[in-house]
Amino acid sequence: MKILVIDGQGGGIGKSLIAQLKLRLPDCRIIAVGTNSIAASVMKKAGADIVATGENAVRVNARNADIITGPVGIIAADALYGEISGEMANAVARSEADKVLIPFNNCGIFIVGISAGPPAELLAAGVEKIVEIVNFAAKNEKNTDFLEK
Repeated sequence: MKILVIDGQGGGIGKSLIAQLKLRLPDCRIIAVGTNSIAASVMKKAGADIVATGENAVRVNARNADIITGPVGIIAADALYGEISGEMANAVARSEADKVLIPFNNCGIFIVGISAGPPAELLAAGVEKIVEIVNFAAKNEKNTDFLEK
């Protein structure tokens, strides 16, 4: 299972997601794409298996990911203080991957009905949802083994 983590600015959200995902899902391949080299470097230090930077890396990896995660702004052009281009936002939004977006409200997107808890709680909830998706996929893969024969 390929998990794409996208982050910008200082890469702190991506760093936290990667560190927690590596502990909970050590067999998953984690690809980190930073919108800048600082974010990419921070996510590499957190343990990402593959690291890339920039718009084209988002487009290419969004096509092949099973799950995409990061701050909610990765689906909005000009979010993260202008670091998310329209091409990046489109690539994420159009990807067939499941998307687990962390609802930080600092990008002008407010998701009604979602409590604005502490960042650590929001990140933990995001990781928990990714673990749930991976476990569900693994369970269903085992249940369909007879179809392969």
